[in-house]
Amino acid sequence: MESRPLRYFVAVAEELNFTRAAERLGISPPPLSRAIRNLEKEMGVALFDRNTHGVALSPAGEVLLAEAKIVLDALQAAERRAQRAAATEPKLILAVKADGDAGLLEPILARFASEPAAIPVAVRLCSWHEQPQLLRQGEADAALVHEPFDPTGLDAEILIHEPRVAALAASHPLAARDRLTLSDLELRPDDVEQFINRHRGQGRDLAQLLTLVGLGGPPHLLPASVAARYPRPGVVYRPVADAPHSVLAIAWPQQSRSTATAALVRVACSVADAVGGAEATS
Repeated sequence: MESRPLRYFVAVAEELNFTRAAERLGISPPPLSRAIRNLEKEMGVALFDRNTHGVALSPAGEVLLAEAKIVLDALQAAERRAQRAAATEPKLILAVKADGDAGLLEPILARFASEPAAIPVAVRLCSWHEQPQLLRQGEADAALVHEPFDPTGLDAEILIHEPRVAALAASHPLAARDRLTLSDLELRPDDVEQFINRHRGQGRDLAQLLTLVGLGGPPHLLPASVAARYPRPGVVYRPVADAPHSVLAIAWPQQSRSTATAALVRVACSVADAVGGAEATS
């Protein structure tokens, strides 16, 4: 099966309209319709349910849509990685959320530079949960990413488990306590990721979050390493004894055969072990 029919299929499946899909692809509707019919004939299944009201994905089409996206992403990623490998000065791209490396980024880069397989590393700063897609699309070779994340097409190694702390305004009533519990913050363990993602979804970086906290905004849960690395006037950090730990991992594409990427992963695991790794203390 060629990639072009799959691209045509994905366009129709996402638009559920042959005319709009054809405009998106820059072709006319008749050849698009023929291509889809040929694809259905080749596969021996109906990918769309057609009626007078339009088209809808069939059960087979729903399955193919999910798989086709993975295949097309993999092809695009392979092309990008091959182009980077052929560059005069190849680089390894490491995707990281700013302030989301638990203090490991600098020692990882420093130790990696002495590896025999080392090549220059370009750090790509990105937003929360953007790293897995960058890996799948071939726009990054490895990533430091917090769990949970979508692992489709990726391998990963856990680097560090960190206790979480609450960032509070110094004037907040809870700031007078030495330790807190989730119930103090009106949270349950199952609410923690949703609570954190709600703040992340508002596009706020760490500096913005801490500024809002210091101005009397609501408390926020953060990895414990933040407390030591980012002291701020007007903000206090208090351990939250029963909060689920923050888990940082290094991830890379499953199909990667890069010796430089493999060396970076080994170095990252070694650095994490040296600072406590999966047994980070509270």
